[in-house]
Amino acid sequence: MMTGKVIVLGVTGGIAAYKAAELVRLFVKGGAEVHVLMTASARQFVTPLTFQTLSRNPVHTDLFNCIEEQEIGHISLADRADLVVIAPATANTIGKIACGIADDLLTTTVMATKAPVLIAPAMNANMYMNPLYRSNEERLRNHGYLFVAPVKGMLACGWEGEGKLQDPAIIYQEALSALTGKDLYGEKLLVTAGPTREELDPVRYLSNHSSGKMGYAIARAARRRGAEVVLVSGPVCLEPPYGVKTIKVVSAAEMTEVALREFAAATMVVKAAAVADYRPEIRAEAKMKKKGASLTLALTQNPDILAEMGKIKEERILVGFAAETAALVQNALKKLREKNLDLLVANDVTQEGAGFSVDTNIVKILCRDGSIEDCPLMDKELLADIILDRILAVRDQKRGRESE
Repeated sequence: MMTGKVIVLGVTGGIAAYKAAELVRLFVKGGAEVHVLMTASARQFVTPLTFQTLSRNPVHTDLFNCIEEQEIGHISLADRADLVVIAPATANTIGKIACGIADDLLTTTVMATKAPVLIAPAMNANMYMNPLYRSNEERLRNHGYLFVAPVKGMLACGWEGEGKLQDPAIIYQEALSALTGKDLYGEKLLVTAGPTREELDPVRYLSNHSSGKMGYAIARAARRRGAEVVLVSGPVCLEPPYGVKTIKVVSAAEMTEVALREFAAATMVVKAAAVADYRPEIRAEAKMKKKGASLTLALTQNPDILAEMGKIKEERILVGFAAETAALVQNALKKLREKNLDLLVANDVTQEGAGFSVDTNIVKILCRDGSIEDCPLMDKELLADIILDRILAVRDQKRGRESE
């Protein structure tokens, strides 16, 4: 997802410097060309050889180095960078940048670059809350610098509090966001994801195999592209996407209540959740004991969230999903029409790579005009952006009709 991008990673002097190695690995895996700049203090914690091995590029340490200046140089790095990331960023380095001080290779490169700069602070909790530091961060934010807030946890100094470097995977996602155009800015996107659980008794429930991966990928991609995202999620084993308002529910009734409540403020809705069609007519208060060779359950129908949204959608863009095992197009077209959808994403879950709990998908995207787009086997993260592209096309068509 970063293919062709040049990332300049600045590593400053803190115990969290070792985590920057994982960040380099993620950038390289994503296809980026990575150049690491290390301060003198950073080299007390991690050797340049570590980053050189992972990045496959020389590590830059000195402001005045004739060989480095001839081959790349700090000005050349500043010009070539698509993004500058500082992780970990100490209070000292952040303070120097905020005051316009450029006295080493890293601060000089930051001063010279026109690329976005993403800063991931890491420091003692008291330092992080110090008014002088808060003022420096605010000054940089006002100048357009981007920040990934640290997290609370046990710090190397023995304190427990806010100041621990954010997880490298989240810094990577924020770097992707910094490199992504904000074509969804101003939109409020509601996404539902995952399964629901319909309790039979305090021990057992009815559910399905949905992992929530597709819906979560859409929420992450939309947030990267500037949308304000609300994710209503059934029970899944996934971390809530960073920067996304995530509301966790369990049953279809809970998802119905929350999704319809959040629907009011949404401009776009992607309903990727696999909501149970039925629930037990009666939930037993105590565990049901085995009484014979067979058991008959009485089920009652759950509300159809997508159909309800279709009735009241007005100018909102409404997207549904259909997981089928037969007659894919026929069933998908029927659902598209009956539920008043703008788009429907359908997949045959019997196909290898298109079922539940995998990172890939194979889908058909159906539009109201009858067109059908085939999307071959691909990563769900990539598919998420394709789906959002199609949503934007629908939005632009609607706006074009309104302006006529």
